[in-house]
Amino acid sequence: MEKIYLDYNASTPLAPEAADAMQPLLTDFYGNPSALHWAGKPVKALLQNAREQVADLVGSSAGEIIFTSGGSEANNLALKGFYFKNRHKGSHIITSKIEHPAIMNPCRFLEQVGAKVTYVGVDRYGRVIPEEIEKAITNETILISIMHSNNETGTLQPIKEIGEIADKYGIAFHTDASQSAGKVPIHVDELNVDLLTIAGHKLYAPKGIGALYIRNGIELEPLIHGAGHEFGLRAGTENTLLAVGLGKACELAKQEEGNPGLKELTNYFWNQLKAEFGEQVVLNGHPEQRLPNTLNVSFVRKIGQDILSAIPSLAASTGSACHAGSIELSPVLKEMAVPEEVGMGAIRFSLGRYTTKDEVDRTILLLKKVI
Repeated sequence: MEKIYLDYNASTPLAPEAADAMQPLLTDFYGNPSALHWAGKPVKALLQNAREQVADLVGSSAGEIIFTSGGSEANNLALKGFYFKNRHKGSHIITSKIEHPAIMNPCRFLEQVGAKVTYVGVDRYGRVIPEEIEKAITNETILISIMHSNNETGTLQPIKEIGEIADKYGIAFHTDASQSAGKVPIHVDELNVDLLTIAGHKLYAPKGIGALYIRNGIELEPLIHGAGHEFGLRAGTENTLLAVGLGKACELAKQEEGNPGLKELTNYFWNQLKAEFGEQVVLNGHPEQRLPNTLNVSFVRKIGQDILSAIPSLAASTGSACHAGSIELSPVLKEMAVPEEVGMGAIRFSLGRYTTKDEVDRTILLLKKVI
């Protein structure tokens, strides 16, 4: 039974080039990057190089990149850090109803300590409507946080337009780019964002490492207090090993920008699904404004988890959960008003750097047998 991995949005394999870059830190480069002697200086140089590689991917300066333990910590630092440092200016935050739990749950926590949060809805494609953001703004609004792309459907959000609105009103703007960094070109100035989240294990870096871009002039309260590591925003000796892995992964992603190969393979997959299943299969999310690797499709009047359970060699994700015989659609599909008989058959196929056409063809055959 040859295994097929089509769950790259959940986690990517570690790029061999990133593993090679990390290897010397397991043996030779063991000094503390804060130390001023012969053992510390080369480690600090490796850390700085990694910071520059991450900055290059998003179009920022290296001094605007903070290493974190992953996307969740970066989101928490952005939301909580900004709120606690700036709540004297106002207590209102705007986000959307389709955010990842790493945004939703920090927002719910902040509501417990005095924040007011507005959760805006989306259209049938899962896109936030910029005008709805503008309508939600009050004189108390200090922060807007909207994901760059949705992790389930792959739908890209109108971040540039929302950023222009935030800039017009002098409001800080954060985007969670965990799912899109490394898949589509990102430039923080073109997007008009002040804070941007990166998750390492979504772009072929190790798990346990991420980054937060913080525009110069934006002030945050640290989540972890201690010594002055990471420009005073994250105490604790830096994990240079994982940072080097993330830096190399970002360098590889930058080199791949504009390569149409993955998008072409994803389109081929969708065309094969339509040819095989016709009206039995429906695309969830925006048909064009989407990540080049993501297909969230519904097999109408089927149950997504039943399909995947019948194909144990295939790794993919389902868009609904089955509890005691009843189907509960994901919050994202609910907000998109996807009918239950469609949404219950949702499966997210996410392709990646190492996906082959043969794997796609074999997946079609496996689905055909089950459906």
